[in-house]
Amino acid sequence: MQIIPFRTPGLGDQTYLFEHEGKGILVDPQRDIGRFLDAAAEHDIDLRFVLETHMHNDYVSGGQQAAAKTGAQLILPAASAAAYRHTPAFHLEDLEGEDGLSIRPIHTPGHTPEHTSYLVLIDGKEVALFSGGSLLVGSAGRPDLLGPERADTLARLQYISIHRLAGLPGEVELLPTHGEGSFCTASGAGKYTSTIAEERASNPLLALDSPDALSEEMLRSPMPIPGFYRYMGPANTLGVRPLPNRAVPRIPVSEVEGRTDVHIVDMRPREDQAKGVLKDTVAVEFADDFGSWVGWLVPYNEPIVIVANPDQDVDAAITQLQQIQFDNVVGVVNDVSGATLHSDFELLSTEAARELLAEGDMQVLDVRMPNERAEVRHPGAVERFVADVFTQGIPAELDRDRPVLVACASGKRAVIAASRLTAHGYDVRVVNPGGIPDLVPAPAGA
Repeated sequence: MQIIPFRTPGLGDQTYLFEHEGKGILVDPQRDIGRFLDAAAEHDIDLRFVLETHMHNDYVSGGQQAAAKTGAQLILPAASAAAYRHTPAFHLEDLEGEDGLSIRPIHTPGHTPEHTSYLVLIDGKEVALFSGGSLLVGSAGRPDLLGPERADTLARLQYISIHRLAGLPGEVELLPTHGEGSFCTASGAGKYTSTIAEERASNPLLALDSPDALSEEMLRSPMPIPGFYRYMGPANTLGVRPLPNRAVPRIPVSEVEGRTDVHIVDMRPREDQAKGVLKDTVAVEFADDFGSWVGWLVPYNEPIVIVANPDQDVDAAITQLQQIQFDNVVGVVNDVSGATLHSDFELLSTEAARELLAEGDMQVLDVRMPNERAEVRHPGAVERFVADVFTQGIPAELDRDRPVLVACASGKRAVIAASRLTAHGYDVRVVNPGGIPDLVPAPAGA
């Protein structure tokens, strides 16, 4: 038996390739299935099953395409009622493989209503649990992604589900899909895998004594929900298109200036963005979470032009966008010289930012998440989460005639917000690196 994990850091997710006697099980694959099928070929694994634990909120699945390419059996939760051919997984109705391998579906609603975990048995012995977004390492999957109206009901179901899983033998390996970095994960998730025994001993949610207590804990400080999430579940249920098989052209900046039919996304380093971007640009510095932020800030799958430096990995950026079915990247600009640049702003160290604040005329805009603000606040700061700056508008409390110091916790989100504020005529400084926790004065006597 071997388990090959595939980490997708920007989504905070993990896909697994499970092998026994040369036969394979692929669990919760993202849409870019090439990396999984290549690994199966490299290890001479004959893929027999593709399992989906739920109709994911945070990415479009590659399960349907992986099964079609390999002839593997596609297994989906029975309650998903997906609109394409698959084998439905019913609670405790084992799926038999070969050489003593079997898969036991366990209905574990809570993260989503149809959510199903899969217990793998070899010769009748429980060896591994693929728990998807149910029981996680030190946490559990969020119950609020389908809206606040259903969150309490799903949280109560999650209590039953995670305790159902915690009753399995302690030596069973726990292999969740969601983990650190995922917006599908309630706070507290850390490492990626565990065992049932370790979770019984240390998972704080398992220590709560009632569905009421779990609901109160999980919904006490809700995190924002990325804007693209509402499209993922329906896409996964109705069927996901294969990855587009086309090259994205490099285009001159002259073809982009003045266009109103595309969204311009600048993925250059923030130091370059601070010197100016094209008009009405969304500035999202490239990193593992590039696709998630673009999906949050740009209307779903509308045309995008990417601005990137020649040495940046644009293909990786496009793959991240395709993982959430943003397939409409129409061009890449590699040179903005000669263009009219807008929205320049200044990057300030925390020390320089403190000096400006001491002078007294600087407004502060805190663009962190509400749960972060609950831990530490800057006195007098205007508070609006970065995504809300785009969807709800710039806070009315900000005076356009006074400079604004924008801060988050590291600088990344503050730069994103700065690209919107400067486009509307605000004089902006950005704390980088660092953020609000570094600016808040220490308590007296500390």
